[in-house]
Amino acid sequence: MTASEQPPSLYASREPIFPKRVSGPYRRLKWIIMIVTLGIYYVTPWIRWDRGGSLADQAVLIDLANRRFFFFWIEIWPHEFYFVAGLLIMAGLGLFLFTSALGRVWCGYACPQTVWTDLFILVERWIEGDRNARIRLLRRKWDARKARLRVTKWAAWLAIALATGGAWVFYFADAPTLLRDLATFEAPLVAYSTVAILTATTFVFGGFMREQVCIYMCPWPRIQAAMMDEDTITVAYRSWRGEPRGRHRRRHAEVAETTHAADAIGQRVAPADAPRPGDCIDCNACVNVCPMGIDIRDGQQLECITCALCIDACNEIMDKVGQPRGLIDYMALTDEVHETAGKPPIPVWRHVLRPRTILYTVLWAGVGAGLLAALMLREDISVTVAPIRNPVYITLSDGTIRNAYDVRMRNKHGEDRPYRVTVEAQMPLEVALEGARGDTVMVPADSTMLQRLYIMAGPDSTAARSELTGLSIRVEDTASGESVIKDTVFTGRGE
Repeated sequence: MTASEQPPSLYASREPIFPKRVSGPYRRLKWIIMIVTLGIYYVTPWIRWDRGGSLADQAVLIDLANRRFFFFWIEIWPHEFYFVAGLLIMAGLGLFLFTSALGRVWCGYACPQTVWTDLFILVERWIEGDRNARIRLLRRKWDARKARLRVTKWAAWLAIALATGGAWVFYFADAPTLLRDLATFEAPLVAYSTVAILTATTFVFGGFMREQVCIYMCPWPRIQAAMMDEDTITVAYRSWRGEPRGRHRRRHAEVAETTHAADAIGQRVAPADAPRPGDCIDCNACVNVCPMGIDIRDGQQLECITCALCIDACNEIMDKVGQPRGLIDYMALTDEVHETAGKPPIPVWRHVLRPRTILYTVLWAGVGAGLLAALMLREDISVTVAPIRNPVYITLSDGTIRNAYDVRMRNKHGEDRPYRVTVEAQMPLEVALEGARGDTVMVPADSTMLQRLYIMAGPDSTAARSELTGLSIRVEDTASGESVIKDTVFTGRGE
């Protein structure tokens, strides 16, 4: 195979994108969301919450060592993982709902990749200048000024990335203590490794890869098509109003010249026959501000994250040339049919309230209501009872039949609590707690205790002669009066 016959390469190197600064309501909304989300991320681990005992006084804490999750007054234990699963289901349904109604608003406004990329671009603009200045700097040969600007920018990016990785590890341990240990090099190796990995990924993804993460690494652009239909509101270009595009003054001059030439030869040109210029003046403002480097006028594209910056840019140009706003706007595909036919626009609520979005809303609310009900109804005392089956029972020297049970008691309070263990049955039974005096044991704060329980029936009792006898084990928190009852059976000789 000759060189000319070689198949074309499927690899294309990345062309740097330098979005131009733009102002407008959507840009301001993105600034607000960025400030709020970054504030929540960086500040949350430092919010204090008195938990008592030996627990860290941290409002939000993922305690991997003890497999627990703390969120202000809510404490999730390992056996309550269904709460976490429910929250993940709600997040998925919420993403489906917003995508079905408003397109990729998550990607355009709240996705971490978008938020941190916006922050990195802001820093880049502060240091190197706006779009044209950054393009000139890219084409400029390396010299002292270019090196200084690049090093300054990379140092700022690295500081942001380090703060990002550092903030993440604070969610898994007491933040002030871990910060001191990190500074004095006494923190665990896993903490340094996590900070290093997250710092590196944030630095590379937000500073260099940017739109490539969204296009090639994220699966959501390819999944979103199943969530959208012709009534989904997304960013679009009104081609029926903007075409044919061209420089505004030139297009009007062409119309005037055509009309004048027709008059000169005695032909009257009806206004409807004259080539009317579209509202788009082909200024490329929408392209220059796009962080994905696409042209929204080419129609719906996988790369579009519906950040709406092109709307702000286009509206600014329309104001300057004296044309109505909305050439690029949030709209649905069905709006095109109505507007080109001269019909009034479809109300927004009709786009949003349709069977698909209503179904997602009902499912989302149903899962949330179920989680809330489970949270409100759960008990502060958690008890499980497991009869020992090897052996099923033991016959003592005096003929007494003894059964053994493992009683697992969980104390969810911040202080030690005395738990009384008793048995409720229709015949007299003796109870003994291994390693304890009487019927009460002390369960440590925020911990689970495994207690061996012995239940005995006299040799001539009904329970001893029966094969199975039903009974209930009651565990009572004597400090609060709360109790839990678990039903089980007593195994006898079966005469």
